[in-house]
Amino acid sequence: MEEPGIGVGLVGFGLAGRFFHAPVIRAVPGLRLKSVVQRHGDSARETFPEVGIVRDVEALLSDPGIRLVVIATPNQSHYGLARQCLLAGRDVVVDKPFTVTSAEGEELIRIARAQGRLLSVYHNRRFDSDFRTVQRLIAGGAFGRLVRLESRYDRYRPAPRPGVWRERDEPAAGLLYDLGSHLIDQALTLFGAPQAVSADLRVERRQALVDDAFDVVLHYPGLRVQLSASMLACSPGPRFLLYGTQGTYIKYGTDPQEEPLRAGRQPGGPGWGVEEESQWGTLTPAGGPPQRVPSEPGDYRLYYDNVRAALEGTAALAVTPEQAVRAVRVIELARESDATTRTVDWLASIR
Repeated sequence: MEEPGIGVGLVGFGLAGRFFHAPVIRAVPGLRLKSVVQRHGDSARETFPEVGIVRDVEALLSDPGIRLVVIATPNQSHYGLARQCLLAGRDVVVDKPFTVTSAEGEELIRIARAQGRLLSVYHNRRFDSDFRTVQRLIAGGAFGRLVRLESRYDRYRPAPRPGVWRERDEPAAGLLYDLGSHLIDQALTLFGAPQAVSADLRVERRQALVDDAFDVVLHYPGLRVQLSASMLACSPGPRFLLYGTQGTYIKYGTDPQEEPLRAGRQPGGPGWGVEEESQWGTLTPAGGPPQRVPSEPGDYRLYYDNVRAALEGTAALAVTPEQAVRAVRVIELARESDATTRTVDWLASIR
């Protein structure tokens, strides 16, 4: 007899599958992680003893108890695997970035519609503590007229890892597709599609094969959004910096969920996703003293809770594939801007 809950199959048990999908899925009532596709080894069963292991996607799809398939594999495989699972009549969640190209993403959307299946992309960083705090401040009018937002992910990893697919010279590798996907999705969530995109992509580390630093500017009427990342930041810059006519906000540090997830902690319990006061950002209102701003709790479970509700027909999907395609399109425009050293118009690019 099948256990209650929506049966979930996870394809891939690397960094994303092991730490950012499996434990979060298991922590959401109404979802049941049933099987993991792991080609080599049994680490998934060792970590989650109740989960079955299969060696290929065909075996996963042969199980009628699997309704939702989560794809957490290297970026260039997303399109083919998502297509296969949609055509097999499964609902699908794809890890970010959605696809290598926006054309691939549009094709998956057409297939999902034809099949009547749910399709979403795991833009979990919408549920970061710092981003949720920025959303609250903007919605509350803390800045007056906002004129600039800077958002960045900085790391210090001076030696490239040539064996890691994200750093190999292959489609959709590199920092823009990796961390840039998060930054772009957050910006589009706040402000929608930009008027234009300009970008500078760089290889800053010796022996690096793909971009490991970038600055991307999204142009909006009266607003500039700069998205940046580097792998050579011994002292990271601010995670968020916002300027407006009535205030400035600066926030250092990153969301508190990643470290416990990597340590094997199950999401939930007292204090999950709650930042310590020492990590709160500072809002300086015009003409007033700086004030520490309590951070909103972060919670990646909210993503999968929404997917469950959408599958049950009780909520609209929060992260739609149409939104995810826009993020991929910004990546394409950023790469075009870097290659041509010019600003690329958004509307002209989609005619």
